[in-house]
Amino acid sequence: MTTLVRRTRNLLGSEIAGSVVAFVLVVVIFGLASPQFLSRATFGSVAFQLPELGLLTLAMLLPILTGGLNLAITFTANIAGLTVAWTLQANGGVDAGPGSFLLGVALALAAGAASGVVMGLVIAYTKAHPILVSLSMMIFLRGLGEFLTRGGDVSGFPAFLRPFGHGSVVGIPLPLLIFILCVALWHVLLSRTRLGFNTYMIGSNIEAARYSGVNTRRVIVLVYTLSGAMCAVAGIIMLARFNSVRVGHGESYLLITVLACFLGGVNPFGGFGRVIPVFAALVVLQLFSSGLNLLGANQHLATAVWGILLVGVMMLRWLAGHFRTVLRRKE
Repeated sequence: MTTLVRRTRNLLGSEIAGSVVAFVLVVVIFGLASPQFLSRATFGSVAFQLPELGLLTLAMLLPILTGGLNLAITFTANIAGLTVAWTLQANGGVDAGPGSFLLGVALALAAGAASGVVMGLVIAYTKAHPILVSLSMMIFLRGLGEFLTRGGDVSGFPAFLRPFGHGSVVGIPLPLLIFILCVALWHVLLSRTRLGFNTYMIGSNIEAARYSGVNTRRVIVLVYTLSGAMCAVAGIIMLARFNSVRVGHGESYLLITVLACFLGGVNPFGGFGRVIPVFAALVVLQLFSSGLNLLGANQHLATAVWGILLVGVMMLRWLAGHFRTVLRRKE
């Protein structure tokens, strides 16, 4: 039995353990508080709501692993969604065909990647702090979106887009399948490619990575480019789910993506973190959000809870590191 536990821990990693404990606590607490929590409807709702937050979290993950941050993820996603919306409207709106949608998707991915390229170039070549650079991009994209839409929504899309936000394949929500595919892609990228290895190296020590022959500038630009492209995927899914786009959709997701990364064992200073534990943390956070909704919690209260959780996670991580240091000294 002990051998089985040890093998399971080695296979999944210690980061999963925290998410498993959190999952059990959330299910037990909210299951006792609300009899509707442990229902098929709740888990179905989680399955449809998880992808948009999950895709944005994947977009946040890569920059954090390099020791950076991308504060512009939600606005990049919305600009990408607006790009698709404008392309469809220019080709007939509700009567636009699949070809127009594919063109819009290509332009949206290009817009998201372009946002990442600009941030990556500025960070890599000027050595400006990623927080300042991504904050500047966030302000720019928000202002641009507000100017182009005059603060309103863009809606009126073809009916064939609805399955991308609400459809299912063999009982599994299509957005969830897209998200799982992106999780698998990010997992392979980080664990099986040179870019993934170099990303961890830069996050651990960028100067050591440079002296080891890693083209750190190129890696940073690629990381932020991929982050922007993943934001675009999230923006397209959000367009299909809400059947409308506006520049302020999902602003509260920014805090939760950072929380999901930290809860999933990602080092906030870069260099360490895996995709699968972050995926597990996302499931826990989405269940927690659904539990709060069932209890009738106000949205502003839920946002406050996210902030408290973020501070709590960081304190627990510090305490765990402190105790590990004390134990090593005793040994």
